[in-house]
Amino acid sequence: MGNPRSQKGSSRERELVDMFWEAGFGVVRAPASGSATDRALPDLIAGNDDRYVAVEAKASGGDTVYIDGDEVSQLIEFADRFGARARVGVRFDREDWRFFHPGDLHVTDGGNYRVKKEKALRDGEDFEELTGGTRQTRLGVEEDDG
Repeated sequence: MGNPRSQKGSSRERELVDMFWEAGFGVVRAPASGSATDRALPDLIAGNDDRYVAVEAKASGGDTVYIDGDEVSQLIEFADRFGARARVGVRFDREDWRFFHPGDLHVTDGGNYRVKKEKALRDGEDFEELTGGTRQTRLGVEEDDG
């Protein structure tokens, strides 16, 4: 029946595809992005008339998400070539998606990346901020991006 971990990741990616679509974005999911080709591909590419985003998506049932350094490098390379914003999307069980520019992530001694749940909830962009809609400020007051 396959790896339950990868099934969870695929399910979370499809959830994110639906969210982008409902927000008025065209969106493409590149399943098994790391293994399908030698070219750099993110998990998702989404865009509308004025905003383009390339996303490497990770989900976790624990308190920490680890992202392979090569995946992040490929995300950045693709985003630069495509003219998109590179973002790492993380989702912890029972929490909303949060997004980070790769440069804002903690780099481990091994050259990989790590996001802790506490940091994600405190510092990550929410989906509305990522897509240019209503966003949460640090005080929790909604603002319209306009």
